[in-house]
Amino acid sequence: MTKQIEYIEVLGARVHNLKNVDVRIPREKLVVITGLSGSGKSSLAFDTIYAEGQRRYIETFSAYARQFLGGLERPDVDKIDGLSPVISIEQKTTNKSPRSTVGTITEIYDFLRLLYARAADAYSYNTNEKMVSYADAQIKELILKEFDQKKIVILAPVVKSRKGHYRELFEQISKQGFVRVRVDGELMEITKGMRLDRYKTHDIEIVIDRLTVNQSSEKRVEESITTALYSGDNVVMILEHETNNPRYFSSDLMCPTTGISYPNPEPNSFSFNSPKGACETCNGLGKLDKVNIKKIIPNPSISIKNGGIKPIGEQKNSWIFKQLQLIANRYNFQLNDPISKIPSEALEIILYGGSEKFDIVSKTAGITRNYEIDFEGIIHFIENQHNTSDSASIKRWAKEFMDEINCETCDGKRLKKEALFFKVNDKNISELAQLDINELSNWFSSIEEKLTEKQVKIASEILKEIRTRIQFLLNVGLDYLALDRSSKSLSGGEAQRIRLATQIGSQLVGVLYILDEPSIGLHQRDNQKLINSLLNLRDIGNSVIVVEHDKEMIQNADFVLDIGPGAGIHGGEIVSEGTFEELKQHHTLTADYLNGTKSIEVPKKRRTGNGHKIILKGASGNNLKNITVEFPLGTFICVTGVSGSGKSTLINETLYPILNEHIYNGVKKPMPYKSIAGLEHIDKVIAINQSPIGRTPRSNPATYTGVFSEIRDLFSKTSEASIRGYKPGRFSFNVKDGRCETCQGGGVRVIEMNFLPDVQVECETCQGKRFNRETLEIRYKGKSISDVLNMTIEEATSFFELIPKIHRKLKTIHDVGLSYIKLGQQSTTLSGGEAQRIKLASELAKKDTGNTFYILDEPTTGLHFEDIRVLMEVLNKLTNKGNTILVIEHNLDVVKLADHVIDIGMEGGKKGGNLICFGTPEAVSEHKKSYTAKFLKKELN
Repeated sequence: MTKQIEYIEVLGARVHNLKNVDVRIPREKLVVITGLSGSGKSSLAFDTIYAEGQRRYIETFSAYARQFLGGLERPDVDKIDGLSPVISIEQKTTNKSPRSTVGTITEIYDFLRLLYARAADAYSYNTNEKMVSYADAQIKELILKEFDQKKIVILAPVVKSRKGHYRELFEQISKQGFVRVRVDGELMEITKGMRLDRYKTHDIEIVIDRLTVNQSSEKRVEESITTALYSGDNVVMILEHETNNPRYFSSDLMCPTTGISYPNPEPNSFSFNSPKGACETCNGLGKLDKVNIKKIIPNPSISIKNGGIKPIGEQKNSWIFKQLQLIANRYNFQLNDPISKIPSEALEIILYGGSEKFDIVSKTAGITRNYEIDFEGIIHFIENQHNTSDSASIKRWAKEFMDEINCETCDGKRLKKEALFFKVNDKNISELAQLDINELSNWFSSIEEKLTEKQVKIASEILKEIRTRIQFLLNVGLDYLALDRSSKSLSGGEAQRIRLATQIGSQLVGVLYILDEPSIGLHQRDNQKLINSLLNLRDIGNSVIVVEHDKEMIQNADFVLDIGPGAGIHGGEIVSEGTFEELKQHHTLTADYLNGTKSIEVPKKRRTGNGHKIILKGASGNNLKNITVEFPLGTFICVTGVSGSGKSTLINETLYPILNEHIYNGVKKPMPYKSIAGLEHIDKVIAINQSPIGRTPRSNPATYTGVFSEIRDLFSKTSEASIRGYKPGRFSFNVKDGRCETCQGGGVRVIEMNFLPDVQVECETCQGKRFNRETLEIRYKGKSISDVLNMTIEEATSFFELIPKIHRKLKTIHDVGLSYIKLGQQSTTLSGGEAQRIKLASELAKKDTGNTFYILDEPTTGLHFEDIRVLMEVLNKLTNKGNTILVIEHNLDVVKLADHVIDIGMEGGKKGGNLICFGTPEAVSEHKKSYTAKFLKKELN
């Protein structure tokens, strides 16, 4: 009997622009949903299927728990059958906390901590000997055996190499009934008011008992050991009368020679996010900001009066200069002397502060005046402002005089000293976290041979978990990352693939996974690895739905849904469904591009530019290997290379900050480079990346592009608004008066879900209209301000056709292929690609200078073949006016249209960072070693 195929059945879906869609999606298959941007793919996958899955999950909570969550709106759909638990993996940007790393996201670091807490060997940081620990019974046996018939003193160490007079400690010991102590190797009785020299370091032990070891004293030895361990924090010291040599025994880990002990390790002891494990100097961040004196006094030949001390500038009538004048009087120098001539003790007080009183005899008046210096010191002032100020601008000002350096205590390793002396196969946990995934995989492959039998037994399950998780990271093409890589330095695609690897690692079965374009930022070479990972998820018994435009992904799918035919109100229907081969037979836009009926044409001739170029020499940030790159101006440049090869470091971290600093005095520090030439040939730089255009529901395309200000002006000029005296501010949802005060103009209320993502519910007062009743009574051409915000860009473009200012801005949004989004759509609901195109549109609406340098980071994210064609037309128009466009991109449809390609590689991570080849796409495609060349050649032919 053949296994019957099961389906997820969706009937009557009407969310957003979906037009009463009925669809059957096979379960336990890899299903790709494709179609134009804005045709309704995400509405079906995320806003219908995923939203219903989450709602059903919350329905399983008790009524008591649900009352705190508020009502989760049911998606507008008649019925969904066959739905299993749903997990969505979206492109939302990752955690930006400096404490989040690749290791913590993937949970590999958590398993490493467990491995080190249970199976690592501890070594003494004094002598590098292996630490030992004994059970109470073992200590007793050892003492009875080694000191048989000998006279011994049993002691409890309480102070080890610390300064102080310890009067209170002696009183405390005396109250506990002990009469003798050993101080700095000398036995003495405790006397009333006894104290030591507080400026010397001391060792103090309590004398617990003095006895001769034999059969009859066995019970007494046992009791004394128990007391000594209790008083000496799990350490007991035995002193033989004749030799006076101390021996240490401990129930914790202890160095047999020096007697230092470590607390027993817990997984927390290896966490840089826990006070138990984090280095106390840098709180587990591994970095410190330290004031650089050269930044405070850049030129010692200038005087204080003329601004030699940069943070305080030139002399003015202020308290700080009065104090400096006092210091000058005290140390006999003038404020107009060069700083290099000022006495060193005076400079010490100026920089580090000090307080003293002094008298000066006035020769003319013949009287003595008293003065007092009480000065914080420039360096301390800057440090205090940096550490305690609430103002971001003051913090930024203080940071100008500081360098970020590795923490001196832990040397950037983030952990306490003790944690770094627990080793497995001669490596501590920090050294493992610095290896890239490839090296880590090799290290773990043969680890059992290096461990003892006991360690293997303890670690076998942990090792299995670590290995499978490492393998999944290798499978999604992330072999170049290291576990200690900060998550805020990851690109959107990398972050999404890490989450995918984590999900595969959890090995759930019977789950419906919904992914949003997992191939973003992935080079063609690694695409197959990603597809295999998704097929693996399917094969262990899960259903996988992927919203995707990638040709290879569509070819590998078991079932494809094509949604269209257009975007926005022209979409929302299923235009074809079936296997890849069936899809190609249909006459839809997607099918036309897949079967070659339509294609993005390669230009007949390439632009050579305006003859000028920017030459960046010696770029060596992150993994870049001291490379020199030329950027011909007036051309369309494309930077390619596998993930992690160093493209973002070269462009976003080096080139853009240099241009930004040159033109706008930007504050971001570029990565290290030697020199740059040709900056005089550009007068404007614009970087358009995929970061969200706003973080609150109140931010939207209309406010971002500035078109909303024009619309508000228009509404305030209507006759009804003039009679009521409404100004443009009345129509803003960021200002009191006009907005609905319940949701403060957001249209939604955010309900915190604690352990789940926050949920947004429609505001019950204004029903999501954002404004109060009086404001909504003002109408232009029969539409209220709320109706206008609910229009799509396409509707608004024709509605405002006669108002040139508004129409021009809307037309540019329309031209970059965003005709389907609503004017007032919350920016939190826009995908990375949409946010990027809105930024592009708002830049295009401004007048360009003809010498502008545009930088775009993967602009084709979330774009269908047809959308890419439209976008490339816009970018080509810009280039034809003389501007320079630089794109970081993997999509071959874009690479083949470029005038100049720069390929960085060969691999990702440590093996990347070299300039492999550059030139026209034709020239690059002939390169023998480049990975890009191989795929580009196929595309050009």
